Amino acid sequence: MDKSLENKSEFKHISVLLDEVIEMLHINPDGIYADGTMGGAGHGFEICRNLSEKGRYIGIDQDEDAIFAGTQKLDLYKDKVTVVRSNYCDIKKVMENLQIKEVNGILLDLGVSSYQLNTADRGFTYKEDAPLDMRMDNRQELTAKDIVNEYPEMELFRVIKEYGEDPFAKNIAKHIVAARKSKEIETTTELVEIIKASIPMKIQKTLGHPAKRTFQAIRIELNRELEVLKDTLEDMVDLLTPGGRLCIITFHSLEDRIVKTEFKKMENPCICPPSFPVCVCGRKSKGKVITRKPILPTAEELEMNRRSKSAKLRVFEKAEQ
Repeated sequence: MDKSLENKSEFKHISVLLDEVIEMLHINPDGIYADGTMGGAGHGFEICRNLSEKGRYIGIDQDEDAIFAGTQKLDLYKDKVTVVRSNYCDIKKVMENLQIKEVNGILLDLGVSSYQLNTADRGFTYKEDAPLDMRMDNRQELTAKDIVNEYPEMELFRVIKEYGEDPFAKNIAKHIVAARKSKEIETTTELVEIIKASIPMKIQKTLGHPAKRTFQAIRIELNRELEVLKDTLEDMVDLLTPGGRLCIITFHSLEDRIVKTEFKKMENPCICPPSFPVCVCGRKSKGKVITRKPILPTAEELEMNRRSKSAKLRVFEKAEQ
């Protein structure tokens, strides 16, 4: 077997909130379910296990390694599985191509997989030396290296401040620009050292790893993660059958805020002033928020999988017609 394929078969990722997702999806055994971030297909395997011979699972992922690993994982259920390499923002087009008009449920498990973090040469981790990459889809030309070396200082500041919520964003951006004047920044280790030099040592001891926020910010900017999420949620709800559910797992406050806000807006889209006795804007609710508060991992799950610590599951159900 090709060595690269051997490595891909080692795609490991513990599925977060697995039981809760399966429960919240309210799986109809004969239904169609779309997974916009298939990954290693941990959630997908359980969904397929709950489907009858008439049921169907559509696994979507932009990551080449995930496509390989997910397809392998789901081989037992291949007769009811369709795997598509794409970004979930194109889910409407994917369904059109498959001649599917509506689905019974959609799942998004956002963030970076354990596999992506543990595969150093993907450039997602600040714990090992690797080229600055961070692409979810290696067909994309722009990399983290391009952002670090080419963004103007004010743009770098914006990205680190907005997406990393780092109080030292201004200083980090300043140090990056100063460092790249003498030499192009090429590796994760080089970037980590620049970030460390930007933050007082006594602060570093209280904030966890000093590069964590900046790496998150660059990854989000590069892969347009928040933009894609905000622009796609309504499309997903429109694809659902009446009573169908959209389940989304987020891993940081920016994602969760978008999901919470958009779900609320779809539940109550009216823009009439509060003083109006009746609605005249004509905007109709698309359904209801099932999770007034997000579902969090249990103590048992937190003990088994520390990466589930920041996970939050929110669920929206499309209105019955």
